[in-house]
Amino acid sequence: MRPDYDVVYPPDEAETAGSHEKLEIQLLLQAIYQAYGYDFRNYAYDSIRRRILHAMQVMGERTISGFIPRILHDPRQLFLLLDLLIVSVSEMYRDPSMFKEFREKVIPFLRTYPYIRIWHAGCSRGEEVLSMAILLEEEGVYDKARIYATDIDEGALTLAREGQYPLSIMEKFAVNYRLAGGTRDFSEYYTVEHNEARFRPTLLRNVVYASHNLVTDHSFNEFNVIMCRNVMIYFDRQLQNRVHQLFYDSLAMFGFLSLGSPETVSNFAGSDCYEPINEKEKLYRRIK
Repeated sequence: MRPDYDVVYPPDEAETAGSHEKLEIQLLLQAIYQAYGYDFRNYAYDSIRRRILHAMQVMGERTISGFIPRILHDPRQLFLLLDLLIVSVSEMYRDPSMFKEFREKVIPFLRTYPYIRIWHAGCSRGEEVLSMAILLEEEGVYDKARIYATDIDEGALTLAREGQYPLSIMEKFAVNYRLAGGTRDFSEYYTVEHNEARFRPTLLRNVVYASHNLVTDHSFNEFNVIMCRNVMIYFDRQLQNRVHQLFYDSLAMFGFLSLGSPETVSNFAGSDCYEPINEKEKLYRRIK
């Protein structure tokens, strides 16, 4: 006689291991959030998983959940882990064609403003902040501008305030600068000290660096330009929508939004509030 129940087969070992790993990651991210307020819970899963696995190798941890007692009992362990979870990668005039488009299409509007507020969200080590400062200086509008540069990574902000980078990458930066429409000799903007290039302190005279978490913090001013490039690619759809709303709430009418090349406003519920200045360069203007 056929038994009156369904046969339950044991779960596949790989599937079980994967679900356990995901649970460990969720528990770790929840512990970081509840204990310290850093919220990685809505970061894209594959991205945050790769970074956690890399952190395990670097920090000598055998299990993902093994991080939890380490960070709860020793905040220094948290900061070691954060350095490995937070992506701080950028370069001066990254995507030069965008900066060229900004110079040609956005600067004419900014010239008409009595005062210009620019927010660089997720500014990393300040490379793009310096790029903007130089561009505004060359276009003669820097003295009426204020750049607010924010990031979650305090270590990156410290480096950004110093305005000092390895001399070995200056050639790459100089090429980007020329492609972005730079009008001078790029070497005029820095001095060489040993193997470091130190940018002129006057370039940062109108820059305010501060800690800000796009995941948990709110709008803190109204801006004519918001630049957040190659940051939201690490967020899931829910968090992307949250950050898009934050930018919309922070952007003045007819203000400009600049995103990274893999990013777009099209997935945002309020995307019809923007018109593209250049869709390819992910440069938009708020119209509603």
